[in-house]
Amino acid sequence: MNIQARKLALRQRIIAARENLAASDRLRLSQTILSSVSSLPVYQQASTVLGYLNFGAELDTEHWLAQALRDGKRVLLPRVNKASQHLDLYQVEDLQQDVAAGSWGIREPLIERCIKEEALGTIDCILLPGVAFTRNGGRLGYGGGFYDKLLARMPHRPALVAAAFELQVVEDIPLEDTDRAVGWLVTENEILRCNRERE
Repeated sequence: MNIQARKLALRQRIIAARENLAASDRLRLSQTILSSVSSLPVYQQASTVLGYLNFGAELDTEHWLAQALRDGKRVLLPRVNKASQHLDLYQVEDLQQDVAAGSWGIREPLIERCIKEEALGTIDCILLPGVAFTRNGGRLGYGGGFYDKLLARMPHRPALVAAAFELQVVEDIPLEDTDRAVGWLVTENEILRCNRERE
């Protein structure tokens, strides 16, 4: 089985397991996990954070983003640029008024309401979405490569944090050269500082 087929099989298995979580459990675990993310020094010291709005059975990030706004952070959210196949980033100040469902039903910043962020070097901390993670920082995304391309464009190395349900943590992920490791993995059970050499 080639690397893409192995990734696809793992993606399908973890997404199915995540969808089997009751909505009430997802919300409760999300609050526990993201409270731990907010306790990380890399978050507390950050002026500008990049997050994402969840969809489907993903970890619920909306409360964390609202907390970041209350904490006085500059909050950026991604929007898929279909022409370039890259993520454009926009500053969001109101999670109700500034976003709407966009690509694949994912809530994205409204370009008529939000300021586009051109200076990627200002981002201090990124909450990365993903399907599966390993304890040494390996990350399996959704297959579009959007975040790997975004990270490759950055002139610096911001703190990369993954927040995930424990069921998303696996022993091994088939990785490629373009795959970037995360620096911190936070689940309902643990906070891990991942392998620094692979960041």
